[in-house]
Amino acid sequence: MTAVPALRLYWQQTGHPLEKMLFRQFLDPDSSTFTYLIAASPGRECLIVDPVRQQVGEYLRAVEELGLTLVAALDTHVHADHITALGALADATGCTPRLSAAAGVEGAVPFHDGEEVGLAGVSMRALATPGHTDDSFCFLMDDRVLTGDTLLIRGTGRTDFQNGDSFAAWESLQTLLALPDDTLVYPAHDYKGWTVSTIGEERRHNPRLQVSTAGAYADIMAGLDLPRPGRIDVALPANRKLGRD
Repeated sequence: MTAVPALRLYWQQTGHPLEKMLFRQFLDPDSSTFTYLIAASPGRECLIVDPVRQQVGEYLRAVEELGLTLVAALDTHVHADHITALGALADATGCTPRLSAAAGVEGAVPFHDGEEVGLAGVSMRALATPGHTDDSFCFLMDDRVLTGDTLLIRGTGRTDFQNGDSFAAWESLQTLLALPDDTLVYPAHDYKGWTVSTIGEERRHNPRLQVSTAGAYADIMAGLDLPRPGRIDVALPANRKLGRD
């Protein structure tokens, strides 16, 4: 599969019952972050998931060109590798910034496990999936799931900082793997140019999921020996202020 080029707006045509849903996937090439813009259709209210501050202009241009009204900006967790655009988008549009209640970020409206966080014409349920961080969430739709850093394409989120816990991550992954095999998987990051997978693909081919116990999974994660995230000392303090300086 070829590498993803510099910032590009991807388009996905969904199948029944969401065939008219507007679903846009952006890439920030600097942090390999995917951002998702979702609405029932052009000209409607929309929300955005995992926006990156340096790409705010791209998001606002898409919102304007599609005739949308941005009503909410959500992060799947407090990110350590880029600065969020939640505050910048709220300042520019008046949209509501939202994060997990576990994040404890002042100025964000919290969401909770099982809460419907969609909008008119779009159903999206928040699923608490701690493990990568203690505030990690995924967002489940009818035919797809936005997995944040919990489940990546052929990988999973590291568990060695921000109160990460490999055993909690294992349990969260079991929640996702219980979804139908054809559920589309849209992660918050990819470093190889992959844009989408499915639950069935990840169950069969994700090397970190080829174990049968939480202990074995924890052993895999303990052996990764990953370097400290290079931007964590800048990103975390900023993101606890919604990315505002």
